Amino acid sequence: MPIDYNEIPSPCFVLDEALLRQNLRLIDSVQQAAGCKIILALKGFSMFSAFPIVKEYLSGATASSLNEVKLINDFMGYQAHTYMPAYLDSEFVEIMERSSHITFNSLSQWERFKDRVEAFKSANPAHALSCGIRVNPQYSEVATDMYNPCVPGSRLGITRDKMPDTLPEGIDGIHFHTLCENGSDTLERTLEALESRFGDLLHQAKWLNMGGGHLMTREGYDIEKLKNLVSNIRAKYDLDVILEPGSAIAWRTGVLVTTVLDVMDSQGIDVAILDTSFAAHMPDTLEMPYKPAITGASMEAVAGKPTYRMGGMTCLAGDFIGDYSFEQPLAAGDKIIFEDMIHYTMVKTTTFNGVNLPSIGLVKTDGEFKLVKSFGYESFKDRLS
Repeated sequence: MPIDYNEIPSPCFVLDEALLRQNLRLIDSVQQAAGCKIILALKGFSMFSAFPIVKEYLSGATASSLNEVKLINDFMGYQAHTYMPAYLDSEFVEIMERSSHITFNSLSQWERFKDRVEAFKSANPAHALSCGIRVNPQYSEVATDMYNPCVPGSRLGITRDKMPDTLPEGIDGIHFHTLCENGSDTLERTLEALESRFGDLLHQAKWLNMGGGHLMTREGYDIEKLKNLVSNIRAKYDLDVILEPGSAIAWRTGVLVTTVLDVMDSQGIDVAILDTSFAAHMPDTLEMPYKPAITGASMEAVAGKPTYRMGGMTCLAGDFIGDYSFEQPLAAGDKIIFEDMIHYTMVKTTTFNGVNLPSIGLVKTDGEFKLVKSFGYESFKDRLS
């Protein structure tokens, strides 16, 4: 049943349950075939109203803050896999209480907290807490430096020259995260770099966390290669393997519904001003940058067709994306549907300029739309004082 976008409040992030389940079934097939554990990375997708669906297929989630840890506990019922670039003294006990795995970003962080870890384990023998260390294999194919954890001087993970010949006592696992919406061929080359630098330590580890960035739900992704890579490294080093994708779970599972508020001519350029903001609601479009697809529009200007620059509703001069061509001229009230807007959107929205956050909705498998949450003045006010 086609969705009637005129019946949906605007702006609104709309998750399609059927598409989410389709992704989750594929991801579950990978973990079943490869014998690994695949968990949700909350930094990419934290729509907790959908966590009961995710929980049907995945058996965990990863967090990078105490707030994310709590969300996992409260709405998935799992202990979290937790990694942070640095831990706060005031939060660490609670993080241990709420986590099954804690990964440290540096040896100095481990040295700082290891006594507390040992004391916690002694006092809570029934709580299985496993600790790991994040390494930097100094290999990444991420083109944008802002998203590349292996740039020179990166603060994320330990390079081989800073690691001892044996894993520190109390460290069970090794964690790396160098991918960003990459394929399994990139993972293959990354594992070669990892093994060349850290292979001796992998033999000492109980588990290997391969981080996120495995875009296994994208069309054309080589799933069989991923299964083989995971199976082979499990067998070679006799360890458990964990993957923690974010984008792959919510890839192409929903849209951002927006509305044209005004159309204006600016020095020969037609601009459609929308009830959304690229800076506040879709920040990756400006940070990456990338140009999101619009349903029914050409991604490039087409001669002879009505062509518009999409403008956001904040006062930021650069709050726009363009240009797009349409079959018909745009007018106030027209719906503009931005595609693939569920991952790395809701988790990054702001109320800059006092702009309301988009509503959040769900289209169920029977086609019924459910408004999950809407936002207003209180949401803006509560973030300030």
